[in-house]
Amino acid sequence: MTRKRRRQFGHVRRLPSGKFQASYIAPDGSRHNAPTTFLSKTDAETFLTLTEGRIIDSKWKPEAPAQSKQPFHEYAAIWLAGRTLKPTTRQTYRSVLDHHILPTLGDRLLGGLRTVEIRTWYAGMDPSKPAARAHAYALLKSILSTAVSDGLIPSNPCTLPRGSSSSKRKRPIEPATLEQITTIAAAMPERYELMVLLATWCALRWGELCELRRDDLDLERGRVKVERALTWANRMPIVGDPKSAAGRRIVSVPPHLLSKVKQHLADHVGAEPDALLFPHPDNGGWLGMHTLFHDWDLARRAAGRGDLRFHDLRHTGAVLAAQSGATIKELMNRLGHSTAEMALRYQHASEDRDLELAQKLSELATRG
Repeated sequence: MTRKRRRQFGHVRRLPSGKFQASYIAPDGSRHNAPTTFLSKTDAETFLTLTEGRIIDSKWKPEAPAQSKQPFHEYAAIWLAGRTLKPTTRQTYRSVLDHHILPTLGDRLLGGLRTVEIRTWYAGMDPSKPAARAHAYALLKSILSTAVSDGLIPSNPCTLPRGSSSSKRKRPIEPATLEQITTIAAAMPERYELMVLLATWCALRWGELCELRRDDLDLERGRVKVERALTWANRMPIVGDPKSAAGRRIVSVPPHLLSKVKQHLADHVGAEPDALLFPHPDNGGWLGMHTLFHDWDLARRAAGRGDLRFHDLRHTGAVLAAQSGATIKELMNRLGHSTAEMALRYQHASEDRDLELAQKLSELATRG
């Protein structure tokens, strides 16, 4: 058997689009891509053979890459359709494209987009909404990065300064105090009291709570399994995996809550193993935040915390765990985070709170 000879000049690779891209090292030592992509590997190799001949004959000159004449909105639609995304993520990307990117850049040719144009577009977005602007830029940059990989444009024109695709939190989250949590839970309708407590003490997300079922609780061991989460897309409920792979986890329930868990199961949950822990009061289906908001708003105001969002209960629980001595790894496991970055935030918040307590102790000492 004769072994296939490895190509000595240039390199051919298949792109995600199915086309082939040829590249080679020029006489000046720089790598060049062919000015276009090829439908077959043979065509790409023929281009390299001809290019090598021009180099040997000293007739080689760098070729300007051809510009893609495809409108950006067409490529963006193909890009979005080819991604494996959760329904809510797909809906978010579609909304960002429709509201922030396509009105200005949609009809521009993919190969004609320039950095100065993108800089002008970015500067024209509402600066009072930094998160929306950062998300739009990040999405545009990702789409154009794929276009580079597909060989449709020579480089990514999204070259704004680092940080353009991220935004800082407008306001720091102030964790609820233990007294405030007790007040809020007591002010909620009885069937939702446990929801507040689990969101805090087990640091569960709203979507995880809404999809909890009787069989997810292990009362003997004092544990709750988090294996699914509820999201909404176009007003339709969708049950899927938790927010990340690390979101599938088992969380230990603090012992002081177990009696309330048992009482809730007895009073508000069907006997079936798959009965929802927190069903909709009218139809027994999944609960939407809009259904709970009125009761939630009254409860948080009763505690003097009209600023507190439901998701802030999870933040509160994470800070409480950090104050209790949880390590970064333990916080990651409990919260369902795949990286340490988010867990570090809660430790920092815990340290800030400790500093605040120390300052108050000094104030107490000086008054004495």
